[in-house]
Amino acid sequence: MSVRYFSLIVGIVYTALGLLGFSPSFVEPSQAIPEIMTQVGAGTTSGFGYLFGLLPTTTVTNIFNLIVGIIGIASYLGTEPVARLFADTLAVWFTLLAILGLIPIANSVFGLMPIYGNDIWLHLATAVPAIYFGFFLDRGRLRQQPLKSTQMS
Repeated sequence: MSVRYFSLIVGIVYTALGLLGFSPSFVEPSQAIPEIMTQVGAGTTSGFGYLFGLLPTTTVTNIFNLIVGIIGIASYLGTEPVARLFADTLAVWFTLLAILGLIPIANSVFGLMPIYGNDIWLHLATAVPAIYFGFFLDRGRLRQQPLKSTQMS
């Protein structure tokens, strides 16, 4: 699978997550809002709930997912170096989000959006293939074609 198709798949999945997060029928409401999010302000807690009953979400999270999804689709439509740059960036940021999700004070991006619980798994499931497609597939040679499996030996 080329890095462009990876960008397309990520784009479709995150666009779908962003759009479904705005639909009340897919979001299970929750009254247990993290305290730090209530301290930051009411704007960050709007739409708080659990997407499919699993992924903590807010309006800010949905907008973030939509932005990642649209950039992923745009990367697919662009050139392969653009898709690699998207995968590189995704690898770094989503690994960081997964690590922050494990830290109690930072697991809501300091009160802006929830990234704890099953979001950690989602971010890791995105970061690991992004690391492969962004960093290992081309072995660090930006703007060059990736090595074919026969050329690597």
